[in-house]
Amino acid sequence: MKIDIDRNSGFCFGVVNAIQLAEMELERNETLYCLGDIVHNSAEVERLKENGLITIDHEKFKTLKNCKVLLRAHGEPPETYETAIKNNIQLIDASCPVVLKLQNNIKLGFDDILKKGGQVVIFGKKGHAEVNGLVGQTNGKAIVISGGEDLDKIDYSKPVNLFSQTTKSIEGFYEVQKEIKKRMIANQGTENVEFISNDTICRQVSHRQPQLREFVKKHNVVVFVSGQKSSNGKMLFQVCKEENPNTHFVSDADELQKEWFKSADSVGVCGATSTPRWLMEKVAKNI
Repeated sequence: MKIDIDRNSGFCFGVVNAIQLAEMELERNETLYCLGDIVHNSAEVERLKENGLITIDHEKFKTLKNCKVLLRAHGEPPETYETAIKNNIQLIDASCPVVLKLQNNIKLGFDDILKKGGQVVIFGKKGHAEVNGLVGQTNGKAIVISGGEDLDKIDYSKPVNLFSQTTKSIEGFYEVQKEIKKRMIANQGTENVEFISNDTICRQVSHRQPQLREFVKKHNVVVFVSGQKSSNGKMLFQVCKEENPNTHFVSDADELQKEWFKSADSVGVCGATSTPRWLMEKVAKNI
């Protein structure tokens, strides 16, 4: 049996940077807190915990003083920085530059659309760490939609400025964009509606979709490795499943089932932007 690990799978540069910064600090034997899971992969979180990284939530963060706290790649709302200044917390900011640019664009877009009585709409997962940071740029006033089922939240008589969480599906974004404009035209009775659409999906993530489609075609069976919390993982798993129905989702090697491989000549192992290479190698070895 041939077992092949997808060379394009694994950490994106934002996650790599966050983990490298954490490891550098931990090597100095200093106490280091991380605000939320450094990456949406429990195996990698556990590895770093064993090295001394302490994961905290926002409530715990507010009680800390005179210490170091790592901000993960997802980015944070303005209140987090205000708390750090107030409590003399030294921040090690590993926010992804793509996310930081998006935060700035949303803040500018919100200030502009507010003058026109409009609304900022974010295509993303409500409650996701990145989305919380984006909504924070609008003083909590942005409308978050995850798909067609949330479109009734929007007031189609008003201007709309649309953005997207960086790890969402391009196809999903353009479907939502098309439907919003259609509803605005129907509501206002004119094609001349004030609708601004910003494709803010990270291309390092989106380019993995066509790459994965080609990868999974080459194999009888595909094992997709990802953390259960990863939005990007869920989306990319569906991409694989659409192309190859014999695709199975696992978070660790102990979830593998022997019957998946009984008649397989070739097995492909791939993963999300939050999946460490060592975990994919572990899964391949166990297969």
